[in-house]
Amino acid sequence: MKRIENALESGIFASRWLLAPFYIGLVLSLALLLVTFVREFFEFVPEALHAKTSNVIVMVLSLVDIVMVANLVLIIVFAGYEIFVSKMHITDHEDRPDWMGHITFSDLKIKLMGTIVAISGIELLKTFVNLKNVNQEEIIWRLVLHLTFVVSGVLFALMDRFSEAHHAVEEAEDKKPGSH
Repeated sequence: MKRIENALESGIFASRWLLAPFYIGLVLSLALLLVTFVREFFEFVPEALHAKTSNVIVMVLSLVDIVMVANLVLIIVFAGYEIFVSKMHITDHEDRPDWMGHITFSDLKIKLMGTIVAISGIELLKTFVNLKNVNQEEIIWRLVLHLTFVVSGVLFALMDRFSEAHHAVEEAEDKKPGSH
């Protein structure tokens, strides 16, 4: 019976490799984001020479959105692969980011929410810069959506903090003499 249990557990553990194609797909999506960025940049350049400052700001903010999404995808690929699939054996590489190997699933959720809030904030800023071309209902909905993301981010952070504090208390109790 123990052999069956070990085989089952080994199979379940090996199933983590089913996530690898997802991460490859995200890497390929980075290439698509690069194509989108380059296309938008080259469409932006001739317009920027004749556009109002507010329009240039909106165009630049659109490029910043793409960069933030690309950064988030890269963080998810690196951290997600290391958290759920396998450690990357590149510790000696001079360009290895300092944060690699130190991000937990909780950190990943917070970074995701932070990026969503930042992107939403950029979209809201673009709305306010381009206020003449946006109706009041759209402004209200964008503001409500942004505030929803902000509140959600704060709640995620608070839940993580409470969870860490709870685990710290449990660890301290486990270390007390006579607790076992």
